[in-house]
Amino acid sequence: MLVKTYASTVHGVDATTITVEVNAGGLVPQGTPFYHLVGLPDSAVKEGFQRFEAALSNVKYKVPRVKLVVNLAPADIRKEGSAYDLPIAMGILGATQQIKADKLPEYLMMGELSLDGGLRPIKGALPIAIQARAEKFKGVIVPKQNAREAAIVNDIEVYGIENITEAIGFFNGDIKLKPTVVDTRDEFFDTQNNYNIDFSDVKGQENIKRALEIAAAGGHNVILIGPPGAGKTMLARRLPTILPPLSLREALETTKIHSVAGKLPADSSLVSSRPFRAPHHTISDVALVGGGSNPHPGAISLAHNGVLFLDELPEFKRSVLEVLRQPMEQRKVTISRAKISVDYPANFMLIASMNPCPCGYFNHPDKECVCGAGIVKRYLNKISGPLLDRIDLHIEVTPVSLELLSNYDKPSVNSKDIAERVIKARDIQTERFKNMNNIHSNAMMPSRLAREVCKLDQAGIILLKTAMKKLQLSARAYDRILKVARTGADLSGSKDIKMEHLAEAIHFRSLDRENWGG
Repeated sequence: MLVKTYASTVHGVDATTITVEVNAGGLVPQGTPFYHLVGLPDSAVKEGFQRFEAALSNVKYKVPRVKLVVNLAPADIRKEGSAYDLPIAMGILGATQQIKADKLPEYLMMGELSLDGGLRPIKGALPIAIQARAEKFKGVIVPKQNAREAAIVNDIEVYGIENITEAIGFFNGDIKLKPTVVDTRDEFFDTQNNYNIDFSDVKGQENIKRALEIAAAGGHNVILIGPPGAGKTMLARRLPTILPPLSLREALETTKIHSVAGKLPADSSLVSSRPFRAPHHTISDVALVGGGSNPHPGAISLAHNGVLFLDELPEFKRSVLEVLRQPMEQRKVTISRAKISVDYPANFMLIASMNPCPCGYFNHPDKECVCGAGIVKRYLNKISGPLLDRIDLHIEVTPVSLELLSNYDKPSVNSKDIAERVIKARDIQTERFKNMNNIHSNAMMPSRLAREVCKLDQAGIILLKTAMKKLQLSARAYDRILKVARTGADLSGSKDIKMEHLAEAIHFRSLDRENWGG
């Protein structure tokens, strides 16, 4: 008897439906295998036979010793992972007439089986449910831990089950499963922007807060340069608290990536706050941008619509930093292999921090740098010029005085007030770019558009030309200054870029100054 069940495979952040065809029947000559799995399965799929044979035996069912042929179609797509256990096992039960098979083709199912028949969670439940709805399946059956994640997809029934016995009872009509229901909008707004940190925790550093406000308002990349203990990491970790809240579309987009990577917490549904990823400096280039023999999203894609924080930037391997350059420009990363090419979105804000020299005290107001001649320059040269050109704001962070740290009575600006100004500036940019695809902030403007939007008066042109010549800035740095100045003007509600906005943008190119690096 031939029975079809349906499963799914994920490539990039999208799913493809897989037809599991199970044919049972025919005599098996003694000493020859009775189970044949075809359709380009990997080792994890092949090993599934031992898992679901034991699982079925432990729930009082069996895999009969008749010829079983299981085909995973289309056969030219590689099938990877252990989540095919459930659809193959249910197909075998249907093909050998141990359960009713009439409703099996109406549902898409995925799940890894334990030897006792229990189900383990899978990756990519959200894109799988989206594809199932697009292909008009009646419902989706997934492990209970993935049910809420899949249930944020409307107009399709999602059943979370704990073991294969529940699936068998459901298709036999012996039990009724209750669909998991999630009100996507309520879930999103109830959990949106729940942060336990705030900019009011930071004493002093008002100029740094202003710089980060500009960065958040325009989506600009930032590097913080300062001695140990100046507050670089503390400031960086509070950047998401002043970014505009995720839209529902952005939240779904971000959740898909975390779902595919298996990074969603158990029983969760939506990523409703902007991601903040802070990989250690020992990270490999594959872990950062994604890849591997089975391509998977890296840290930059997990930071999509959020913040990627690289602490102690010069300590990262040069090869790791250089692979950032293209994703920072294109807002996506393409991973190509011999038989597949996968695109992962990577629209993130980069915030990096570094000491000014190996000892950390170059240009310190109180402590003397002990680094020898040329050491500071070699240290800074670990970061390539092309990468620095892609960072809009270079901010020098100085230590906070003891008097200011101990002054608990002086109020400090909080994240909510900064965020309100940032949102107003972003609204101006949304209106400015409403007729342009894939441009949502000043930092995303291409060079041609930046020259049109960021027009300067004669005095501004003279100032910028002087700065370009003195600091020997590249053409890319020229555009960055224009974009940052435009963001400063948006924050102040000014239609035109004024001298103070331009001067502020030039000031935020610390690493281009002659006194840096000796």
